[in-house]
Amino acid sequence: MHYIKGKYKSSIYESETGYKVGLFRVIETNHEDIEVNKTITFTGHFAELIKDVSYIFEGELIFHDRYGSQFQTIKYEKIAPEEKEAILEFLTSSFIKGCGKVTAKRIVDMFGNKALSKIKENKQNLLLIPKISEKTATSIYNSVIKYYESDEDIIYLQNLGFTIKETMNLINIYDKGIKSIINDNIYLLIDIIEFHKLDKIFLTTNSNEDKRRVEACILEAMKILTFHTGDIYLDKIEIVEYLSKYYKIYLKLDEFLNKLYLDKKIIIEKEDYYLIDDYLDESNIALNISKLIKKKNLKLSNFDENLSLIMKNTNTLYNDEQILAIRKALENKISIITGGPGTGKTTIINGIIKLYTKINNISNSEIDKFILLIAPTGRAAKRMADATGIPASTIHRFLKWDKERNVFGVNEFNKLHYDLIIVDEASMIDNRLLSSLFKGIDLNTQIVFVGDEYQLPSVGPGLILNDMINSKKITHTKLEYIYRQSNNSFIPILAKQIKDVSISNEVLTKKDDYNFIVSSNEGIKNVVKQILEKSKSKDINETKLQVLAPMYKGENGIDNLNILLQSVFNPKKNQKELVFFNIKYREGDKILNLVNDLDSNIYNGDMGFIQEINLESKTDLLVVNYDGNVISYKREDLNTITHAYAISIHKSQGSEFDHVIIPITFGYSKMLYNKLIYTGVSRAKKSLVLIGNIDAFNAAVKNNYSEIRKTTLKQKILHNLKSNG
Repeated sequence: MHYIKGKYKSSIYESETGYKVGLFRVIETNHEDIEVNKTITFTGHFAELIKDVSYIFEGELIFHDRYGSQFQTIKYEKIAPEEKEAILEFLTSSFIKGCGKVTAKRIVDMFGNKALSKIKENKQNLLLIPKISEKTATSIYNSVIKYYESDEDIIYLQNLGFTIKETMNLINIYDKGIKSIINDNIYLLIDIIEFHKLDKIFLTTNSNEDKRRVEACILEAMKILTFHTGDIYLDKIEIVEYLSKYYKIYLKLDEFLNKLYLDKKIIIEKEDYYLIDDYLDESNIALNISKLIKKKNLKLSNFDENLSLIMKNTNTLYNDEQILAIRKALENKISIITGGPGTGKTTIINGIIKLYTKINNISNSEIDKFILLIAPTGRAAKRMADATGIPASTIHRFLKWDKERNVFGVNEFNKLHYDLIIVDEASMIDNRLLSSLFKGIDLNTQIVFVGDEYQLPSVGPGLILNDMINSKKITHTKLEYIYRQSNNSFIPILAKQIKDVSISNEVLTKKDDYNFIVSSNEGIKNVVKQILEKSKSKDINETKLQVLAPMYKGENGIDNLNILLQSVFNPKKNQKELVFFNIKYREGDKILNLVNDLDSNIYNGDMGFIQEINLESKTDLLVVNYDGNVISYKREDLNTITHAYAISIHKSQGSEFDHVIIPITFGYSKMLYNKLIYTGVSRAKKSLVLIGNIDAFNAAVKNNYSEIRKTTLKQKILHNLKSNG
């Protein structure tokens, strides 16, 4: 580690987060390329820097193409004046109140170079100075302590292992209280600092089975387990096993669990253990659903007449199943419509909207004031908007999600009203998101959930759509009839066969929209490349074609497939390139966004193309165009994107693609299961190619892993309806 010692001179740039770029006069350094008695540019996160005060910065010298040499600071502290003249100058400066030149000289004469440490050590030391009053001693002492206090907190936090950025954040939030929080219970900082770091710091001075750690580890274990399993509640044995395996805690947990229950951190019902937020969210969902179920059905006048008129005007013919779905949606305060690919869910959504606006005399210009269209993902919302001609939003955007604080601006204290709400891709909604939606809307509405319960469940805890259906208390229309694109089309038929675990011999027969190409594990990439080359010759490029795979690693994993697809669709010519953690990005590359960013209007799963790479720029290092929404990325933001030539089936949920290729191999191991394959197959609109091992495909269809999640939404709905009549 290198250092520079000297004086802070001025600031060039400062951000609200404490990031600074400034000038520093170097008087001492251990770096051979830095000159002493010269001014250097520095960067880093800082609290307050005081002009002409001495500091020591630790870090590294870097070279920026545009800005030249910069000292990148990762740790710093204020330096106390060390020479008598410097101490005299400091004591008579504006930083110290009540100390004139005569008094300063007497202090230095008495204590010499140790004057400042003697003052900080004890105020009484100042009373040893001849002719100094109690008032003057107190003023000087308080000034010195105040001058060094904040820096001592910074040094304290950095020595514990917190980064400068984390340190600034903690001081901004807790100020002088941060030390007492760390000493009392460092785990109270869990919402700001990751658990692993807090735990590591705690264990440097405390026992592995300290009660504070045991309670914190129980909560962390429950968070991890519920996220990975999707369960709303856990069995005690799961918690016990996790604590012993990962945290080396072997105590009996009853006392700690009861304490967490009394502190309202968890809920215990019989032998079920819930995190308090998960329990309250599930209870809130059940309460709102129950209230909607109890509301009186609406009577529709001239339904048949109006529907006939709409069918005539739009040249649409609804079958009996679809007409029933539209009627039930408009008659009930809450309803569900489900169906696989090709069953006409989008057609029904359009029918509901058109009939609703006609019955209620709503003009086209006012539709979005009365009807809300929402979906869990940006791509699903865009698809919904394109199909209906009405604005649609992600649920997060509608609820005005604050990413930094992870809270919603539309909530129980700030509700919004719509007469009709249609929620698409409902299988993807988790426990917290639906609870937040119910908090943000009033119940003087009608809400229609549309989805496919056979798709992958939500990433977060809960099995919302299935639980609502299985309660058998919510009006539910299940679409079975499949509209085939031609007599020889097969995609929706195959999806239904996978769902029913009943694969026919046709699975190996080439169709107008489908083909299964048998290949060895080693030959899959070569077959994929051949198909890609053939597709390009038919003007089917990466905007129309999507490769889906179950996992990232392995010979036929997403990472390797992306390298292959990049070489076919965007080979190296004259484009600029950028390497980030072994990923080579190239201008023109297809990109997948991995996070929700409401401010930039991009969402997890959105796809775009690299428009520009500026290696000399910090702020616009990489520029991506998401369907006209141009977003710039700094280097530290590049972990929020990846290549999108091949993506995971999980990431594809909520999207549709004209042409889909899915490799199927035993190399994907436990990721081969029914709902995953079903979800991948149902993403294809015009053509689907499966490549690989037919035995692996059949094994995946029969594997019902992920069928069961531990939830109690169904029971809560039934209990509410029974207890309230």
